Order: sequence, then C-alpha cells, then structure tokens
Amino acid sequence: MPQLTKYIRVTGDRNAKFVEFDFAIHDPTLFVELVLPRDAFQKFCEVNHVVEMNEAQKARNDAEEEKWRYGTEATLVGAQRYIPDHEDPLK
Repeated sequence: MPQLTKYIRVTGDRNAKFVEFDFAIHDPTLFVELVLPRDAFQKFCEVNHVVEMNEAQKARNDAEEEKWRYGTEATLVGAQRYIPDHEDPLK
C-alpha cells in the first residue's frame, strides 16, 4: 500500500503550551483542526512523518475559508454575495 503524505499547518503559536494546527492526509484541502500540548505535537509529527504545507497549499486553504465565510471570493471593495452561476476560479 502506498504511503500517503500527511500535512500540517501550525495556526497558533508553535511555542505556546498548546499548539493549534491543521492536519490533512493526502489532500491538504481536506483537514481537521487539532490542538495538542507542545510535547505531544512534536511526537505526533515524528510518528506521522508530517510535511509542512507549502505557501500555495496554505493560500488555497485561506481562499476556500474566505469563500465559506462570504459566499465567493472577496474583492477590494468588499465581500461579494453568492451568485449561483458564478464560476469558481480555483477549479
């Protein structure tokens, strides 16, 4: 069975008592938000052989989060309203 890549993205202070992070398996856009004590986080990363998400993966996740919040991509003027026939530029 092929080994699936496991991704993390630290979303809180890495040096805090508890580390907040996103964790994904194979698809970095499908992740769960987790919180672990710092030592447990380090062990979790070692055991799972995680890879830090790259800037492009982080940017895509951020864009998707904005879409969930506001319906479509935000503009310089403000958030757009949901338009059902609006094409998704990320696809």
